[in-house]
Amino acid sequence: MATPKIAVIFYSTYGTNYGIASAAAKAAEEAGAEVRVLRIAETAPPEVVEGQEAWKAQAERVSELPVVTPDDLKWADGYFLSSPTRYGGMASQTRAWLDTLGPLWMEGALANKTITVTASAQNVNGGTEGAIQQTYVSAMHFGMIPVAPGYTDGVKFEDGGNPYGFSSQPGELSEVGHRSVAHQAKRLVDITAKLNA
Repeated sequence: MATPKIAVIFYSTYGTNYGIASAAAKAAEEAGAEVRVLRIAETAPPEVVEGQEAWKAQAERVSELPVVTPDDLKWADGYFLSSPTRYGGMASQTRAWLDTLGPLWMEGALANKTITVTASAQNVNGGTEGAIQQTYVSAMHFGMIPVAPGYTDGVKFEDGGNPYGFSSQPGELSEVGHRSVAHQAKRLVDITAKLNA
């Protein structure tokens, strides 16, 4: 069986989704995948980013990580995507990035690739389920295969119970959060491997 290639893609304003992506990459590698950790480009004006110390610090923290490219998406068999929620939908940076994928979609380069999605929000009920579902809707337009965690592991009864993907509030991942992200990443690797066998 070929080694699944997983692109772990994130946008992170203050670091929460970068933490999720880092945990996912580790779990995917442990599950036997070849992994690339890639960031979505910042679209906010530099003066806005630099005007908030936490935002500026996060931008500096990930500045050495590569920005996701069309070639990365072609390379990967599956995608683990993590993004903040904004007003019940995905962050504008993530939406803007998805909106650039038309040429790949037109050539069929995204068809039959697996995808799983996580999100964060300031509040427990801050719209993460909607943001994740909206991302899956876009992915289905591209012909991707959503791999939601569902209730396939007991950790989903401990982490808040979002069956569409792990949801987080700002800050460091808890022990339960690490287990939930790991389960979701490993499920992505397992299903991707089976589909590409």
